[in-house]
Amino acid sequence: MSKSRRQFLTETTLTLLATAAAAKAQAPTTSTTPGAPPAFGTAPAVGPEVTPATFAEAEKLVQAPLTEADRAQAAGNWRSAMAPLYERRVGPHKIEIPTATAPYTTVHSILPGQPSGPATNQFIRTKAIPDNLPATDEAIAYSPVTHLSHWIETRKLTSERLTRIYLKRIEQFNPKLNCIITLTADHALSQAKAADAEIAAGRYRGPLHGIPWGAKDLLDTANIPTTYGAEPFRNRIPTADATVTQRLNQAGAVLIAKLSLGALALNDIWFGGQTMNPWLLEEGSSGSSAGPGAATAAGLVAFAIGSETGGSIVSPSMRCGITGLRPTYGRVPRTGAMTLCWSLDKLGPMARRVEDTMLVLNAITGPDNQDVASVPSHLNFDANAPITGLKVGYFPQWMKEAPATDVDRAALTAIKTLGMTPVEVTLPDWPYDSLDLILFAEAAAAFEEITLNHAVDQLKAQVPDAWPNTFRQSRFLSAVDFVQTDRFRRMVALEMARVMSEVDLLLVPSLRDEMLTLTNFTGHPSLTFRAGFVEVAEARSDWAPDPAKPLPKFNPPRRVPHGVTLIGRLFDEGTITRAGIALEQHFNVAAETPPGF
Repeated sequence: MSKSRRQFLTETTLTLLATAAAAKAQAPTTSTTPGAPPAFGTAPAVGPEVTPATFAEAEKLVQAPLTEADRAQAAGNWRSAMAPLYERRVGPHKIEIPTATAPYTTVHSILPGQPSGPATNQFIRTKAIPDNLPATDEAIAYSPVTHLSHWIETRKLTSERLTRIYLKRIEQFNPKLNCIITLTADHALSQAKAADAEIAAGRYRGPLHGIPWGAKDLLDTANIPTTYGAEPFRNRIPTADATVTQRLNQAGAVLIAKLSLGALALNDIWFGGQTMNPWLLEEGSSGSSAGPGAATAAGLVAFAIGSETGGSIVSPSMRCGITGLRPTYGRVPRTGAMTLCWSLDKLGPMARRVEDTMLVLNAITGPDNQDVASVPSHLNFDANAPITGLKVGYFPQWMKEAPATDVDRAALTAIKTLGMTPVEVTLPDWPYDSLDLILFAEAAAAFEEITLNHAVDQLKAQVPDAWPNTFRQSRFLSAVDFVQTDRFRRMVALEMARVMSEVDLLLVPSLRDEMLTLTNFTGHPSLTFRAGFVEVAEARSDWAPDPAKPLPKFNPPRRVPHGVTLIGRLFDEGTITRAGIALEQHFNVAAETPPGF
């Protein structure tokens, strides 16, 4: 449609005004009058030319429409008002922000007036542990850490023998799983022999002494590659251990392998390919703690350290049929671990039994002054304490619909059987996925350099939902919306505080999107563990569907493990693991191993 004369004159006038304003901004004047303050919009003009049409297109990205007059005014002084704010990145005073520098603003899980978790420390292990060593290496390999540590302590099993059992299994099964990035065989055998010598001399360090473990390859290990699973970092060799690595070394644990992760902690594809699920080799193990999930499920390590920002412990634990404990945000220091999102990242244990995860958490918990989000806290756990009377919240509608299964519903029934009390709870019908704006913005900031220099283009996964595209898109998210989303995050935290004031813990379907998202943003601890089995007629994937690459289908359907998730109060991992142990014993399915492994 042709423009009217009035429209033409209006737009022409606005354009001339904008051009005049832009020209005026090219040579700003500085007042020489004493005491005159500086003013916004008077910096020297920098950056590319900007017109009202630029804003008209940009409005589509942030969904914030402007009038024609608004666009003209904004374009008129953009180069002297807003473009200079990018001097940190593109100006003559460009500065490099060191990788270890965290944002000045920090997140605290405990809101003002909220209880801060247990008042004292307590750690009491299971009393009944079998004395007899299993007859086969396979049975030893799959044994819980609670059993392995008892046999090592009583010298019925040596750390060196256990380490060699796992090394042999890695050699045999890793080609099928693709879960090892760096095997640390010599290092592990050296640590194992040292552990055996110490134990023989009466210097037993505790339940992890001599126990072989695997580290998700975003946890720094001195003089051993830490690659983040990503091509730009595959030759990266840190000079110091991460705090969690240090603490496990001090506990006497034996590092046997650096385990795969989806590149830069997303899903299950890394520079060496895809890590597969030992229960169903036609599908990935899920991510981003892909290697910890697969290696633990297949009996290649006794336990592993994973990390979670938005589901990276829960999802692979669920798919691979193991136990994953995502600690309260701030409990376990991230010093020396790859940063994806300062206000969300959490390190936690992944093992084959619930109590095993607490043995590990006990070794790695506690503040570290190099992690600005790390806080002092107590860990109160008694594996033998009763669970009768615990109030377990659940969302009635969620239990009736996908992704809940009969396994989830059986868990709700089991709560009553075990003497706990189910309590219906509710949350507002809010757009919880909107919180991911914070995740995407922080992640794009964490990997700004390799995004701008295009090193991110080396990553194997370049589909639309992979990091390269997301990092680039995130540069166009609104800073105003970031702040508003942060305020929304506080609203969500207050709602979760209300819910958790009504119950002792929550039972939720493990991959229910709302709960997976919002509890990561509020920092609540999560325990995912195998509670049964389901049948699947199609392989599962973390990635968005690709019609050009359909997922394998199965006829008849395949039997795979299925887990449930308990959510705890902040810094109250002891309660969810206590309930988890009772449910684990009730279901009695944790000991079954993947066929062929």
